[in-house]
Amino acid sequence: MAQAIQVQFAGALERFIHERVDGAGLYSSAGEYLQDLVRRDFEREEERKWGWLRDELKAGVEADEAEFVPLDVAALLLKAKTRRDADG
Repeated sequence: MAQAIQVQFAGALERFIHERVDGAGLYSSAGEYLQDLVRRDFEREEERKWGWLRDELKAGVEADEAEFVPLDVAALLLKAKTRRDADG
């Protein structure tokens, strides 16, 4: 269930919000305008996070297959368990 959050603006910020709502007519209320701002900010943050992951994976995706090395998962797990057991 949505929780109400109350926000007050004064001066230039209040006038700016009213211009967006009343003047431009793009939003039916200040609440709708603020919801849109928060949603867009949320989407930008999500894009930033996914963009970071894409950037991290890009080198592997674009790498020449000749650069790949075979991976023996069983040997890798055995090595990790051996190291863990040795470290106590």
